[in-house]
Amino acid sequence: MTTNPIDGAAEFFFKAAQAGDQGIPLPNDLMPPDADAAYQVQDRLQKMWIDAGAGAIVGWKVALTSKVMQELLGVARPCEGAIFASRVHHGDVTVAHGDFVNIGVESEIAVRIAHDLPATGTPYDQDNIRPGVAACMAAIEIVDDRAIDYKLVEAPQLIADNSFNAGCILGPDVTNWQGLDLSALPGRMLINDEVVGEGVGGDALGHPLIPLAWLANNLNQRGTMLRAGDVVLTGSIVATKWLQPGDHMVTEIEGLGQASLSVT
Repeated sequence: MTTNPIDGAAEFFFKAAQAGDQGIPLPNDLMPPDADAAYQVQDRLQKMWIDAGAGAIVGWKVALTSKVMQELLGVARPCEGAIFASRVHHGDVTVAHGDFVNIGVESEIAVRIAHDLPATGTPYDQDNIRPGVAACMAAIEIVDDRAIDYKLVEAPQLIADNSFNAGCILGPDVTNWQGLDLSALPGRMLINDEVVGEGVGGDALGHPLIPLAWLANNLNQRGTMLRAGDVVLTGSIVATKWLQPGDHMVTEIEGLGQASLSVT
């Protein structure tokens, strides 16, 4: 029997995802009061998914990397969510629409971590985190918000529900990325061969390495760290789009290649 709101909230999100519940917000008596409590819920929820066979945590997403989304949810900083091994895909991937409640996609620049990034006493920033990046790549984030009304979502609920991550699709690693201006790289999303969104790497907090540094620091503050081989999704450069059966979606990032997804 659930004995506290932290466990209760994690159990609510886990069961809602398994049951495919649509649009049901977290009950007020289980709502985390702040980000710290929300991350405690997220930690519990991640353990539930690992125990259920989702695999180990092999990466992270950074959410709320645009001012528009931060203002919508009334926060002034990003948030994170874990990516599980079973939900990482490569190249041209096909998924079933019925495996999600409300499948959405985002176009992002992802990075692969070269070595562990523990706390050192000096916060990570855009410059000193560069040696920690082994490769960059084009990526698709799959999100599943269970068709919730965003007018009812507050930041603690987003954090607690693992920031709605439902997986990712990675393009090929680009290891000679150091000569690229990641902030200026243009990218676009295509659905059924139609361009539905365009942006640049700098749309994620000004530069993709800024959300990466934020994530490294936030994980350190939470008593953990980015580890060698982890993949980090640095934030979408276009607005989230929702897919239907038969859709084919592509993320293209100039200089970093592409990744694609088909929905049956």
